[in-house]
Amino acid sequence: MSYTHLFSKGKLGGLQLAHRIVMAPLTRSRSTQPGDIPNDLNAEYYQQRTSAALIISEAAQISPQGKGYAFTPGIHSNEQIVGWRKVTDAVHKNGSRIFLQLWHVGRVSHSSLQANNSLPVAPSALAPEGQAFTYEGMLDFEVPRALATNELPGIVEQYKQAAINAKEAGFDGVEIHAANGYLLEQFLKDGTNLRDDNYGGSIENRVRLTLEVTQVVTEVWGGDHVGIRISPTGTFNSMSDSDPQALYNYLVEQLNPFNLAYLHVVESFAGSARESFDFATLRQTFNGAYMANGGYTADLAEQSLEDNKSDFIAFGTLFIANPDLPARLKKGAVLNDADESTFYGGDEKGYTDYPTLEDQAPP
Repeated sequence: MSYTHLFSKGKLGGLQLAHRIVMAPLTRSRSTQPGDIPNDLNAEYYQQRTSAALIISEAAQISPQGKGYAFTPGIHSNEQIVGWRKVTDAVHKNGSRIFLQLWHVGRVSHSSLQANNSLPVAPSALAPEGQAFTYEGMLDFEVPRALATNELPGIVEQYKQAAINAKEAGFDGVEIHAANGYLLEQFLKDGTNLRDDNYGGSIENRVRLTLEVTQVVTEVWGGDHVGIRISPTGTFNSMSDSDPQALYNYLVEQLNPFNLAYLHVVESFAGSARESFDFATLRQTFNGAYMANGGYTADLAEQSLEDNKSDFIAFGTLFIANPDLPARLKKGAVLNDADESTFYGGDEKGYTDYPTLEDQAPP
């Protein structure tokens, strides 16, 4: 297959991109401690992957309260801003673009990761199943503290300040993380949101926090440099909703006035079937670019673009193991296999030591 569509130029908000291959946000847990600070190794990792038309960074916690995993970076301190500047400088040096993903994990945390050993926060006091990745190892999730209504403006302000900090750190835009079971999705879905105030109950109320966050972030960046990530069918981190189609149809309609650069949709997670949800309606409803994500191969990506089901394709695991993924796809080259044991935490092994085609070429 020639991948004509995959390697065609495309407009994403305020950016003109060389092709349609995006590097998806990937938590790798290799930030400097203490302080959750991006470092030289992180800069090298991203610089290796600058053949992506756009890089979406790993998620960065917008505040200490937003942290849920050991060794993940933040975007709320001056030291973190300086650390991220190393990353953005490295990416821009190679002529690529990078957005920062803004993250508050909500209940997917542990008191050992929180200031003063406080409980994690959530829309409702419901614990997810599973364990948190802490500095003491894997520990069972705890029942979170339900946020009071008067605390929510403070959460929105954390997103706004993080967006300001991302601009200072040299990013080209930001992505609002409203997927994969983290705080904003916890408010969106009725399996985790049992509130009876203006942020719970009806779909209109459950989308309120996400829209308020989108409002302040676009005030900082302008809509054409902001994307949002959603996972309508995602069950990761014990997520569920009684009517996801109605919820996400409404949410996307309400996002249109912000003139966002893109809608980043996780269509499949851990092998879940795309057929269980009408993603085409979201595609047709949204005014900006539609970025598809979830188990795509080059052939599936090309077909999606050719059939006008998407505008860009975000690849995750393939970019972990193949720093020069676009070149490999274009040439039909063999792909490196990813070492899952090195996905989270550690050093350069399984992080910056994957070979490129050039590295593998005979002398």
